[in-house]
Amino acid sequence: MNKYLQCGRFRLPITGENARPLVMGILNVTPDSFSDGSDHNQLNFLLDRAEAMINAGVDIIDIGGESTRPGAQPVSLETELQRVMPIIYALQDCGIPLSIDTYKPEVMREAQIAGVDMINDVHGFRAKGALDVVAQGDCALCIMHMQNTPQTMQDQPLYDDVLTEVSDFFAERINQIQLHNIAKNRLLLDVGFGFGKSLPHNLTLLQNQKLFSERFSLPVLAGLSRKSMLGAITGKPVELRMAASIGAALTAVVNGAHIVRVHDVAETIDALKIWTASNNKSDSALAE
Repeated sequence: MNKYLQCGRFRLPITGENARPLVMGILNVTPDSFSDGSDHNQLNFLLDRAEAMINAGVDIIDIGGESTRPGAQPVSLETELQRVMPIIYALQDCGIPLSIDTYKPEVMREAQIAGVDMINDVHGFRAKGALDVVAQGDCALCIMHMQNTPQTMQDQPLYDDVLTEVSDFFAERINQIQLHNIAKNRLLLDVGFGFGKSLPHNLTLLQNQKLFSERFSLPVLAGLSRKSMLGAITGKPVELRMAASIGAALTAVVNGAHIVRVHDVAETIDALKIWTASNNKSDSALAE
């Protein structure tokens, strides 16, 4: 595995003595996100949330303008651009890598021009023209697995062997990406918890994060924050899933994830600092 993830203007340590679990903070610019969407998505509100993440020590900020919760309806290109571009431009010099959560090649293009450092695609860069857009430049590319679409993905998801099928999907996407001469040190993988998976599928994937990083020699991102699988286990509604989300993030890291995508940034960072210290990791994590 490469020592660093090439992430636009940044190189993020993945292995070696300077490496530690990285925290990606979620910044939704949507009124209908399943867990934190609201009508309070004005620029000043978003900047305040981003500033709080930065002060807490976030490693990456992931900006999303279209909800991908189960049953979510797609939004137009114009709407998505109107939502995400102002906050990207406002944060472009904040000193933290910026990620855009999108599957639309046109949004990828505009976001790259505005200076994002990562593109996080729930469709795994399968849209026509997506790979042509991202081939130029050095943004990190997060390849996520999803069975079907947000509108249908939780309608009785079915696999013969979820580990094999998700792994085969990654193999096919990595092959296509490398045909576009995209450097492997720009790639990371996300199994897509809750994106066309039942609770047993999700738990199997959670237990086997290292399987994917070892097979492909790539870092793995885990996004479990506040998801319905946590509600199914704890019986808690989405607004009461912070503790479960932190527990899930720690579990993902223990099982091999390199990056966790979370809503509760400060709390997750504190938990990871304790885990890092207790496992004799770099003392620098405690000084940050």
